[in-house]
Amino acid sequence: TGVEQLENTPSPRLVKTHLPVQLLPTSFWEKDCKIIYMARNPKDVVISYYYFHQMAKIHPDPGTKAEFLENFMAGKVAYGSWYDHVRGWWEKKQEKKILYLFYEDMKKDPRREVQKILQFLGKELAEGTVDRILHHTSFQEMKKNPAANYETMLPIFMDHSLSPFLRKGISGDWKNHFTVAQNERFDQHYQEHMAGSDLHFQMEV
Repeated sequence: TGVEQLENTPSPRLVKTHLPVQLLPTSFWEKDCKIIYMARNPKDVVISYYYFHQMAKIHPDPGTKAEFLENFMAGKVAYGSWYDHVRGWWEKKQEKKILYLFYEDMKKDPRREVQKILQFLGKELAEGTVDRILHHTSFQEMKKNPAANYETMLPIFMDHSLSPFLRKGISGDWKNHFTVAQNERFDQHYQEHMAGSDLHFQMEV
């Protein structure tokens, strides 16, 4: 199991999770772990999530985009409310070792974001090594890498004929999917649920 794998992996270990902050095991805080959180603007998240629900058979059928948008706004999706998720981690970073990154910043200047990670981890790498990291973690390279694109997964788990796991990797794709009315309603919903927070998102790059 995944838990057994973690237990048998020597420290320092890398753990990836989608959990909201309140569900993270307390041992992460007790051990003073360093945490890197990646947030993305909600409009792109809902579109990406919709296509992921289509191809990933662990999830129920998402229905139409309009139906899925309603469920997303109501927090009736896996891992719950996007607002609670991003705000929960944002507030926790005030007291814990959390590097809070934004997908949109990564798209604009990936080298700067990699340098932030290195500084956070207390690591120094040769420029050539950083160049290789940037190359292999670019969307174009990851899209054709079987270790990243999940194309070896059986269709009963991930059906790539419906949507690739790595689809577009851009910022602002929501504009190709939202109607004017949906966008206006979402903007109002966003303002209501983010009121009082100093956390801000770029809706496109």
